[in-house]
Parts: sequence; structure tokens; C-alpha cells
Amino acid sequence: MPLEAREGPDDAQLVARSLKQDQEAFGQLIDRHASSIVNLAYRMVGNRAEAEDLAQETFLSAFKSLATFRADAKFSTWLYRIATNKCKDWLRVKRPGEQLHDVDEALDAHVAEDRTPERLLSQQQVALELEQAIQRLPPLYREAFVLKHVEGLSYEEMQAILGVNGDTLKMRVYKGRLQLSRELAELNPTR
Repeated sequence: MPLEAREGPDDAQLVARSLKQDQEAFGQLIDRHASSIVNLAYRMVGNRAEAEDLAQETFLSAFKSLATFRADAKFSTWLYRIATNKCKDWLRVKRPGEQLHDVDEALDAHVAEDRTPERLLSQQQVALELEQAIQRLPPLYREAFVLKHVEGLSYEEMQAILGVNGDTLKMRVYKGRLQLSRELAELNPTR
């Protein structure tokens, strides 16, 4: 579901209520964005438990810094920026020199419509190979790739989150896709 297509109060209203010490409003913001933040963190660090911890840290930081949130940006963009920074920090400490990861639309090209057990097993193997290939992407490519192709963000949103020029982000996404397609082609040379 798109971040903006929700019923009830919008993010701006919930932020305003949260600033007035309405804890229920901030709880609604957490409920609304938790799965997206956990998924982003998981795709960046490759560990579900660590991703959940990083999501908690993200929301704690967001709560503590809520007064600094500028309403000219979307709350979700601001939250993604916090989460991305938390993941980068974690990777620097826990995996120095290791690269970031995530999933691509390349899976669609390898997934057949036939739902036989053999096809399903093949699809699972492709998904695993893709996850592993994404894990081997350099951190900057992985980060841009995840935000673009996994989270579905626009380059403008990515630019706001990362503070990096849009052309640079496009090149990172392109190079990440190129590396993934080469690795996947090596795994299945008949394609």
C-alpha cells in the first residue's frame, strides 16, 4: 500500500498530535510505518532480528527528534532517512568492509507462471540466489537499489532521504542492477 494511501488522520496530523504529547498518535505512526521500516532494515542488514532492533531505534530516534521534523518534507521520507542512517551505522560497526543487500524486479524475469512444485522450488532457488547476489553489492549500490526497487521510492524521495544528487543515485541503481544481472546470468548461462 502506498505510504500516503491510508485511512484516518494523515501523517502530518499525527505528527502534530504527537508534538502535543499524544502518545496514541505516535503509536499510530509506528503502526503505519513499522513494516516498511523493518523491511528496509532487513534488506540492508540481512538479519531479521537486527532489522527489528534497528526499526525500534529508528522510531525511538524519530520520537526524540520529532520537534526537529520540518513539515515541508513527508514524515515517511524523514523516517526512511533515519532508518537508512541507522543501518549504515550498524553496517560500519558490525560488518566493516562488507557490502549491503536486497531484492529486485529481476526475480519477475526468472519466475514462471506455472505453479507446479518443481517451478515453486525453482522460484525459491532463484529468490535465494538473488538475495545472496544482493548481499554482495557494494554498500552504496545496495542502499540505492533497495530504496528504488524494493521500497519503490522515486529518485526525488531517495535524494531527500540520502542527501545525494539524483543523477548519482540513478548511476548507483544502474550499476547495482548491472552487477546483479551479470551474477544472475553466470548462475543460469542458458538465459
